[in-house]
Amino acid sequence: MSLLGNLVWLIFGGLFAAIGYLIGGFVLCITVIGIPWGLQCFKIAELVFWPFGKKVISDTQNTGCLGALFNLVWIICGGWYTALVHVVMGLLLSITIIGIPWGRQHFKLIELSLMPFGKRIVDA
Repeated sequence: MSLLGNLVWLIFGGLFAAIGYLIGGFVLCITVIGIPWGLQCFKIAELVFWPFGKKVISDTQNTGCLGALFNLVWIICGGWYTALVHVVMGLLLSITIIGIPWGRQHFKLIELSLMPFGKRIVDA
């Protein structure tokens, strides 16, 4: 069932969203200072590319206070906007019964797109 959900997701915008996150990651990795944030864009692109059958878990043991600082910079520089986009898309998709599974995927992406440092993607 996740294969079908992922294929429909890709056809109806998931591929373009994942490419957007990949481009953002490459642009951030051009500079040395942007590499940590670029790597987070790649992590988000992985989940956006294939969201069904995956889940986001907290893994704060490796981040420390630097992760909190990086999350703060992420939120200020656009994390709030990407999370808001996922909220709006999740609500719009959840209006119809058919769109609920795809809306749930957007709701799953909110947590990762708002504060990606200290999060891991694992198989569900």
